Amino acid sequence: MENTISIIPKPNSIVQIEGSFTLNDSTRIVIVNNLKTLKPIAEHNASHLRTVTGYPFELATSSKKKDNSIILMLDDKLKRLGKEGYQLTVTQKSVTIKAPSTVGVFYGMQSLYQLFPPEVEKNERVVDADWSISCVTIEDKPRFPWRGMHLDVGRHFAPVEFVKKYINLLASYKMNTFHWHLTEDQGWRIEIKKYPKLTEVGSKRKETMGDSTPYGGFYTQEEIKEVVRYAKEHFITIVPEIEMPGHALAALTAYPEFSCTGGPFEVGTTWGVFDDVYCAGNENTFKFLKDVLSEVIPLFPGKFFHIGGDECPKERWKKCPKCQSRIKKNKLKNEHRLQSYFVQRIERFLRSKGKRLVGWDEILEGGLAPGATVMSWRGTAGGIAAAKANHDVIMTTTSHCYFDYYQAKPDSEPKAIGGFLPIEKVYAYEPVPAVLKPKQAKHILGAQGNVWTEYMPNTKHVEYMVLPRLLAMSEVVWSAKKQRNFEDFSKRLNEHYKRFTYRGYNFRAPK
Repeated sequence: MENTISIIPKPNSIVQIEGSFTLNDSTRIVIVNNLKTLKPIAEHNASHLRTVTGYPFELATSSKKKDNSIILMLDDKLKRLGKEGYQLTVTQKSVTIKAPSTVGVFYGMQSLYQLFPPEVEKNERVVDADWSISCVTIEDKPRFPWRGMHLDVGRHFAPVEFVKKYINLLASYKMNTFHWHLTEDQGWRIEIKKYPKLTEVGSKRKETMGDSTPYGGFYTQEEIKEVVRYAKEHFITIVPEIEMPGHALAALTAYPEFSCTGGPFEVGTTWGVFDDVYCAGNENTFKFLKDVLSEVIPLFPGKFFHIGGDECPKERWKKCPKCQSRIKKNKLKNEHRLQSYFVQRIERFLRSKGKRLVGWDEILEGGLAPGATVMSWRGTAGGIAAAKANHDVIMTTTSHCYFDYYQAKPDSEPKAIGGFLPIEKVYAYEPVPAVLKPKQAKHILGAQGNVWTEYMPNTKHVEYMVLPRLLAMSEVVWSAKKQRNFEDFSKRLNEHYKRFTYRGYNFRAPK
C-alpha cells in the first residue's frame, strides 16, 4: 500500500491508515477560519476539481457538518511546523488540511493533488474515474527556506504565458523562489521607461550564432506586474537579476556612454564572455544603474535583488583612465578591488531601498559587500568562505545544479552546453558543505537549479531540460536529509510522468 503514495517532495512523516476517501457529487470545500486568505486557494481548487470531475464542489464556510468535505483551516497550534509546514489528514469521511499559515495550506493542497490519480491534472472532465485516495496522516515542513529555480531569458526569450506555466510547475513541487535572469549580453528583456533604448535597441540582436535570423523580445512593466501577481498567488517570490558590471553588452549597445571606450557596440550574437563592461570610473554609470534599479525595484516585492557580478573581465578597466583614476583616488589595490567597490556601492543603494543584494560568487573577490548574499556556483568554495564570514548563501554548484547540462550521452539528447548531470546526481546533492560548523551551516539558505538557455531555443526544450530533474532538486531542498533515498524517489517519480503529460509539459522520459 505504501507504493500508492507518490508525493514529491517526500513529506517528513506519512502514516497510512486503512480505508479511503472518495470524491462524489456532494463533496464540498469547507473553509473553517481566515476566510479572506484561504478563499482564493479554495476557489482555485474548487474550479479545477469541478472541471476534471464534473461535480459541483460547493464552497462553504465553517459549519457543523463536515463529512464529505475537504476542510481548510489555519491552526496556531502547528507553529512547530514553521511558516510553510502543514498537516494533511485523510479519513474515510473527510480531508483536513491544517497549517500555521496560508502558504502551508497551499502546500498541503499540492500534496493532496498528488494523492489523487494522475488524471486529476487534466484540464477536462475525466469520465468514469475513481476519485479515491488512501487514508493517511501527513505532517510536513521544508528543510530550507530558499527552494529555487532559475530561468535565463536573455539568451532566449520566454513569453509571459510560458513564465506562468513555469511558475505553476515550481509551485506544484513546493519550490518558493523564481530567479528571473532578465538582462544579458545577448538581450535586455525588461522595459525601463527612463531609458527606452534598452528595449528599442538592446532587446534585439541581428542573428544568433550565424543563423542570419533577427531575434528579440522583452517584457513591458505591466507584463512584469502580471507575472509577479501570478507568482504571488502561487506563493513564489521572484528574484530579478539585472547583470552588472559584466554581461552588459546589450545595455552598452543602447547607451555606449556608460562603457569605458564609448563604443560603438552591437548586441551579442554569439555566446561567451565579452570584454566590454560598465565603466566603474564613470559617475554617470552609477546614476544610470540607480535609475534603472529605481524602476525595477518597485515591480518586485521580495526582499532579495540579484545583480549578477559574475564573469566581469578587467581588460577595459586596466586601460580606462577613469577606472584607473577611481582606483587611485579610492586607494584600491587593483581591478578586483574596483569590482568590489562597484558592488558595494550598488549594495548600499539596494539596502536604502529595503532590498538585500544577491550575487554570484565572484562578488567575493576584492572583498564582500556587508549585506550581500552569495550564490555559490563555481563549486562549494565560495559558499564556504561566505558562510564562514557570516554571510547568507544559496548553493547552486555547476556539478549538481546546472540543468543546461546533458542528462545522458550527447548522441541521444537534444543539444546542450556540455557537461553531464543525470537525475541521480541532482538527487545526491547535499547543499550544506560538511566542513561548516553548525552555526555557519545556518547561513546556507538552500539551493536552486539553474537554466541557462544558450542551447534552448524554445520553451519545449526548456521543459525537457528541467523535467524530471526539477523534482529531484525539489526533494533535495524540501525533504529531511534522512528521508532521501534515490530508489524510493525513482518509484514515486514514475507516476509523475503521466502528470507531466496531462499538464502539457515536455519532458525527458525514462530510457
